[in-house]
Formats: sequence, C-alpha cells, structure tokens
Amino acid sequence: MKVALAQLNYHIANFESNSEKIIDAIKAAKDEGADLVVFSELAVCGYYPHDLLERKEFIELAIQTIHEIAKSCVGIAAIVGGPSINESSRGKKLFNSAYFLNEGEVKAVRHKSSLPTYDIFDEYRHFEPNRDYEVVEFMGKKLALTICEDLWDEQPTQNEFGRDKLYQRNPMKELSQLNPDLVINLSASPFSYNQESWRKDILVMNALKYKLPIIYVNQTGAQTELIFDGGSCFVKADGSIPVEMAYFKEDFQIVDTENPMELKQPKQDYIGKIHQALILGIRDYFKKMRFQDVVLGLSGGIDSAVVCALAAEALGSSNVRGILMPSRYSSDHSVADAIQLAENYGVKYDIVGIQNMVDDFEKELGPIFENLPAGVAEENVQARTRGILVMAVSNKFGNILLNTTNKSECAVGYGTLYGDMNGGLSVLGDVYKTDVYKLARYINRDKEWIPENSIVKAPSAELRPDQKDTDSLPDYDILDAILFKYIEMNQSPEEIIEQGFERETVLKTVRMVNQNEYKRFQSPPILRVSSKAFGFGRKMPLVARYS
Repeated sequence: MKVALAQLNYHIANFESNSEKIIDAIKAAKDEGADLVVFSELAVCGYYPHDLLERKEFIELAIQTIHEIAKSCVGIAAIVGGPSINESSRGKKLFNSAYFLNEGEVKAVRHKSSLPTYDIFDEYRHFEPNRDYEVVEFMGKKLALTICEDLWDEQPTQNEFGRDKLYQRNPMKELSQLNPDLVINLSASPFSYNQESWRKDILVMNALKYKLPIIYVNQTGAQTELIFDGGSCFVKADGSIPVEMAYFKEDFQIVDTENPMELKQPKQDYIGKIHQALILGIRDYFKKMRFQDVVLGLSGGIDSAVVCALAAEALGSSNVRGILMPSRYSSDHSVADAIQLAENYGVKYDIVGIQNMVDDFEKELGPIFENLPAGVAEENVQARTRGILVMAVSNKFGNILLNTTNKSECAVGYGTLYGDMNGGLSVLGDVYKTDVYKLARYINRDKEWIPENSIVKAPSAELRPDQKDTDSLPDYDILDAILFKYIEMNQSPEEIIEQGFERETVLKTVRMVNQNEYKRFQSPPILRVSSKAFGFGRKMPLVARYS
C-alpha cells in the first residue's frame, strides 16, 4: 500500500485555510499514485482548541468541513483528525476522532481512547474516551486507527522527568487482538528538547511488541505556546525507521509500506533544535495573529541580543525595532554592544535616555521615601520607566513587544512586573540562562552576529553601581541545575540536596521559585521548548504555603 504522510501546519479555528491545505495534499497524493493519505490529530480545527470545543457552531463547522473534504476523496482515501459528536447519552458530548474518508464520503469514524490530562493537556475536559475497538478495512488490509497517546499505554521509563504512568487503558492490546495489518497514528505531539527520543522509543517499542508496522503523522507549526516539530515517520515491524520526515516545517512523503525508500534526517544537537523551535514559534505567532513588527529593549546584554537575533531571523530585520534606554548605571560598552548588534542585523534602533525621567520619579516620590535607604524600589522605577517607553513605541507604531526574560530569571522572580516582564510574547521564558549562552554561540557559529562582549561579560541588570546577577543569585551553572531538577524533574529539595548541592543554596532557590508564582501568573505567553514550561502547563496555587 502506498501511504502519503501529510505533515502540515494548521491554524486553530481557521477551517478555510486548514481544509485548503488538506484538500491540496489529497490531490497531490492522488497525483503521485498514493492509495491513502494520513493527516494529524484534530487537523481540521488545529490542536488544541480548548473551550472552543464547547461552542456549537465550532463543532458544526468542523464536521461540515470534514464532509466537504471527503468529496475530494474519490480514487484515494484519507484519514483526517477532528472532533465528532458522542451520540450516546453517556459521558462527554464529544470524541477526539479519526475520520476515514473514501468514495466521496465519511466511511468510518474511530475515537481516541487514552485522553491526556497532564501538563499542557486537558483533553478529558472536553472528550469522552473510546471504549469500543474496531479496525477499518481498506484494500484488503485491516487498519488500526490510533490517536497520539493511544500508543503510549506502556511507556519507557519516565522517572528521569518525574512523570508517572498516565493511562489505565491499553488500546494497542485491544486492537492487536483484531489482527490489524498496519497501525496508523494521528498525533499532535509538541516539541520538548529533553524528551525528543522518548517519542521514537514509544513507536519502536510498539512496533516490536505487536510485530506491526506503524505510520506516525505529527503536525508542525506553533499555536502560541505550543510548538509542534513534525518528525512524522514510518516504523517497520522490526522496529527500524526507514522514513523520517523533516522537523519544524511542513513535509509530504509517500511511503510504500512493503518496500519503503530510505529517508533520514540529519542529526542536530538540542540547542540547534531549540533555535529552530523558537524561530518557528515567533514566526507562527505573528503570522497567525496577523502581526508584523516587533519592538524590544536592547540593553547590550545577552538575553536581548539573542531575542533580537531570533526575531530578525524569524520576521526579517526590517520588521524589528530596538530601543536602547541607558541610565547613569549603563556602561559605555553596553550601549556600544547594543548598537553593534543592531547594525549587524540592520535593525532600526533608537536611543532614549531614561535618567531624567527616573530623576523626576524619584523627586516626586521623595516626600514618601524620605529618610529611607535606596533599594529595590528605586531599581524597579528604572525597569518600569523602560517598560513605559517600549510600550509607548508599541502602541504608537503597532509593534508587538517581545519579552526577553529567560527561564532562570522567571523562575526566581529576577524581573520587574510592569517593567522588564512586559511583552506580548516571551521568547526565552522556557530557556535557562546557561542555554541562552549556548544559543548565542550557536547563532554566532558562522559569523559574529552577537558581539562577543555581550556573551563574555558578567550578567547584570545595571540598576545600581557595579551590580552583578551573582550578587543575589548563585552562579547560573549551579542555579540552572537546581531549577531543572526542581521544575522539570519534580524533585524535592531534600532529593536535590542529597545529590551534592549545598543545602542553603537549594532551599533559597526553591523558596524564590515558590514565592514568585504571582509574577509568573502575570507573564506573557511563553514559547514552550521543554517538558515543563511556566504557563498553563504548570499550574500552581498562588497562596499555598510552600516554605
């Protein structure tokens, strides 16, 4: 059987665009002699539509669109993901379904059994799990249609990521008893740099266990925080993967399941993948929101430099504007580094000194602050003055402000609400500081785009004389290791201390993470590149007594 794998970039609720992509792929597959073309999970409406699934008109449009797509399936069959109505009086009103389209109509609908309810996923909020297992017969073959986590009933060890076994059902065991010839999996599996191999392990494990070939079709593109990396593939019954599709972009391949051609992807380290993911995240956010131009504060530091570089690559330098806002504490080289960066990329920039404005604030606040020592309040006046200026440019010219706070700072509250935490999108909010340095080196792999001084100088907010991040934080190598164990691996402070970290450093770090949840609650959406990003995938109570 010749099966086309259509790895596409969908737009949530954009039924016209999604159906056009799907129909074009069906026509291309038919022209190239494919028997069947497979799309990803909830392809017709985009993943994940959240509470749009509670709107009657949304569901009606989704189902109507699927029936329109079916008209193109003459001389070829297709499997398309979308919501379907649960006609039973039992359970939720909807299923997460795979539609089998052939001969111009919907021939069969199969439903997802294992509904994820962890981290960023909350499918059980909207969908009823499948309890009835059937194959689909096509061209004398029995096809087992599965959706994403239906293959994850028995997972490789997840202890290193602090995850428990998620599902009670075993869809593959049930389907295997029906003697299928081919397993087809429609997926919406987002990218996370520290779990990438896990996905392939699951596919290979199932192929070997049930001695069945697997067609796996994932989507690509970004839906605000979620970034889908693609990587669709064909896995033979012996566990080998002869066909692996592109990452972080649309792709289309036809696989002869009896005699597949070899198609491999070049290996890339995790920093290169994070780089691709962030560029895709920025580009898709702006395209799908119909935005065009960005503005960001350029301090001469590494975080703003990396964000500027990513934005220029994602959107084009002509659509990026930098605002340099020096104060009396800004070093000459910080301004020079920011100018050099802007000129390297051909980015428009403006210099707006903040000292006069800060002095005016301090003068007006003088009677209230009288006889009190200067401290964080005065430092935050500087950060909030900068926040006002970049937001003013954003409002005046319609540029979307990119936030430049990294995950390390976001974790420990090393940022100012309504100041440097402003923004319409957080680019580095899921990237630890140590990886920001690696990203800078990766960006400079062929040319010094980011000034070397921005990379090698000691990090500083430059809000007081000779300030350094390490005045109040551990070295980032130590801080990030603790943060990763506490956030991604979900380890307790005592477990972290037992691994050789200094007790007071661990307790102080954890205390800062816990006490600054209220700040993260007000953060802009964060591009997710790890298994545990801040945002809707990590829900913590603001008023809990942690420590």
